[in-house]
Amino acid sequence: MTTPSPATESKSEDELDSALVTARRQLERAATHVDVDPGVVERLKHPTRVQQVSVPLERDGGSVEVFTGYRAQHDDVRGPYKGGLRYHPEVSAEECTGLSMWMTWKCAVMDLPFGGGKGGIAVDPKSLSADETERLTRRFAEELRDAVGPTKDVPAPDMGTDAQTMAWFMDAYSMQQGETIPGVVTGKPPVIGGSYGREEAPGRSTAIAAREAVTYYDREVSATTVAVQGFGSVGANAARLLEDWGATVVAVSDVNGAIYDPDGLETHAIPTHDEAPEAVLEHDAPEMLGNDEILELDVDVLIPAAVGNVITADNADAVAADIVVEGANGPTTFAADTILEERGVPVIPDILANAGGVTVSYFEWLQDINRRQWSLERVNDELEEHMLEAWDDVRAQVDAEGLTWRDAAYVVALSRIAEAKETRGLWP
Repeated sequence: MTTPSPATESKSEDELDSALVTARRQLERAATHVDVDPGVVERLKHPTRVQQVSVPLERDGGSVEVFTGYRAQHDDVRGPYKGGLRYHPEVSAEECTGLSMWMTWKCAVMDLPFGGGKGGIAVDPKSLSADETERLTRRFAEELRDAVGPTKDVPAPDMGTDAQTMAWFMDAYSMQQGETIPGVVTGKPPVIGGSYGREEAPGRSTAIAAREAVTYYDREVSATTVAVQGFGSVGANAARLLEDWGATVVAVSDVNGAIYDPDGLETHAIPTHDEAPEAVLEHDAPEMLGNDEILELDVDVLIPAAVGNVITADNADAVAADIVVEGANGPTTFAADTILEERGVPVIPDILANAGGVTVSYFEWLQDINRRQWSLERVNDELEEHMLEAWDDVRAQVDAEGLTWRDAAYVVALSRIAEAKETRGLWP
């Protein structure tokens, strides 16, 4: 585990919970709601393996730096490991392990034939030129060559990486193998085997989950106010789609702050992070807010779609939204989740809400295997169908057992994983 920085040390104990600690707590809680062999639960607390590699990079000026890369492979009982590669200074073995566990649950909730994986390099992508990013990615692919593959482990884009990163990774892997293997990664550009709609998918599924939650609680989307923290791919696509469906998006934010208009923002006119990084505050709006303030707005639906651990024990009581829909991975800490539950604020969990990314990655994987590309319309129709099926599976647990949405999602996931493990058995 990395040593906390002085800034980190000043945070509350609640905020210091890592993705791994939170994932294990959520697993243990879910296990109390379903009849699962304790041995299966114990196995799921630990990853199958975590690979650490050194990734040397020749900088543009000729100097050489060595970065540390990771790939955590949590569980593959239902299929190949699946999960993103992120480039971020705080990437660590523990973070990757926790995030890989969430990927296992996410794939199981969506009933996809994948297990969970996650990885990345501890590097600030803003410090790299395009050429340096390419060289770093190609070397990373070389270091992970034996760990990944279409039937082993299939990476995808994540924080600090994108479709171009996946293209470089796929090309490097293919050159190593001596044949073009597009299925080694997903999230590639469509011209080399990527799927239409992949980049927009996590935001689209978040919007679908928000729409279904609003309907479940006997409200009209057209009468719904929404605040979205984070205007990257997830937040922007969710906000725009909800606006298209008639919702009033009153606030959005990026890393620098938020803009607020109680009469509604024109989200299609606000540049996403990819279109113009950190440009939200440049858009004309009646009021500007801090990133923390957007979490406390009195709205019908709050979508935290930026980073993890933004709703904590310190601010959960101040969350004024009627429904929280998690667009980011792990935006609500375990303690905050308990507070929101006690207050009667439903939280639609990340492993359901933002699962559109891995679902369309599954579609891309199928397209690569069959060498046949789907239309955007088919991708979106299939995603809608998968999301509604998963929603109904989770809702059935909520209605039958009186569980929270997160507990219900975990029960669905854990039941499927446990059945697969019990059916396959334990190798002697």
